[in-house]
Amino acid sequence: MTSVERITTSIGHAQPDRIPIDFGAAPVTGIHVSIVSDLRDYFNLEKKKVKIVEPFQCLGEIEEDLQEALYVDVQPVIGRKNFFGFTNDEWKSWIMPDGLEVLVPGNFNTTGEDGKIYMYPEGDTSADPSAAMPEGGYFFDAIPRQEPIDEGSLDVEDNLEEFGEVAEVDLAYFAKASKLANETGRAVLANFGGTSLGDIACVPGVHIKQPKGIRDVTEWYMSLAMRQDYIYRIFEKQVDIALINLDKIWNRVGNSVDIAFICGTDFGTQTGTFCAPDTYRELWMPHYKRINNWIHKNTTWKTFKHSCGSVITFMELFIESGFDIINPVQCSATGMDPETLKKEFGKDIVFWGGGVDTQQTLPFGTPEEVRKEVLNRCEIFSKDGGFVFNTIHNTQARTPIENFASMLKAVKEFNGGYS
Repeated sequence: MTSVERITTSIGHAQPDRIPIDFGAAPVTGIHVSIVSDLRDYFNLEKKKVKIVEPFQCLGEIEEDLQEALYVDVQPVIGRKNFFGFTNDEWKSWIMPDGLEVLVPGNFNTTGEDGKIYMYPEGDTSADPSAAMPEGGYFFDAIPRQEPIDEGSLDVEDNLEEFGEVAEVDLAYFAKASKLANETGRAVLANFGGTSLGDIACVPGVHIKQPKGIRDVTEWYMSLAMRQDYIYRIFEKQVDIALINLDKIWNRVGNSVDIAFICGTDFGTQTGTFCAPDTYRELWMPHYKRINNWIHKNTTWKTFKHSCGSVITFMELFIESGFDIINPVQCSATGMDPETLKKEFGKDIVFWGGGVDTQQTLPFGTPEEVRKEVLNRCEIFSKDGGFVFNTIHNTQARTPIENFASMLKAVKEFNGGYS
């Protein structure tokens, strides 16, 4: 099978020739820049500085030569601007805190104080910093910039300032990027933006110089209980805009895209969920249904939902909401038993991830422990298709390269080798 056939077959819940593989097609399936650099050395690829293509999490670009070495089947299409609101171009050198020299976009402008590295919206250092990398850290954390809240003057439009009609420059960019991605022969996963309802990484608006509305994470979570009408109206108007934009994007990119990344909104913790199922039904499901139903009616795309944590009680709700794919399949969280997930939900939703635990096994286990876990997960999740191999969320910095290699070898072993 080709990569496209392999992905299409698996997400169609049929058995492909082998388990398809993704590394780096989404902001939640990537690899930290330091590990990308290590992998280039491991495979004896051309020595070069690796580009940070997602600066918030410091994810590295997986170039064509490394994609081939990893046997990946999925090609990303990301937005013209990154998480901090500046374009990925005019690359320049930057030294990570651990001494690794990488490439960053020209507007990747930082300052340092008290051991922290500060990042700025749109790269504008005259604005207040919107994120900080702690001393000895490997990625950035959002800085709350919540203006005082006046209940009487809360305006839904303030939490919609980052959403608007897609610009012609972005439509042209998506058309070109999707065409080039399609020409790789891999399945294409695109992140068009605008559809992630309440993703807590997006709430602070780290790309906005003076964010208005509810922008503090704690305040946002409280609002899910205290200001549900306000949140509902935000989602409703956001989806109104999103559907107009998706129509324009579809008319430009068409079926050169196979999968659309819809949202990274987490509903699970390590041991439970952030809200009750009834809250999900009332606050999120109507809007997710509008997005998924529109896409399934008007396009050929499949829809990709990310949610960390213990979400087994939400699986039926995700399916009812119309999602085709769930990621990262955090099997270490309470109740997220792989066999139960596959048995109960495997016919109705695709598991994209779950291949190995990135909190314990991959960073801290032995290579043999990694191998055993990977083989076990492949055995469970791959039956009758409906599985794309990836780690559970992004591969983090300081992951031993021998463990990553053991994971790759185990997938290859399960797949019967590669020609």
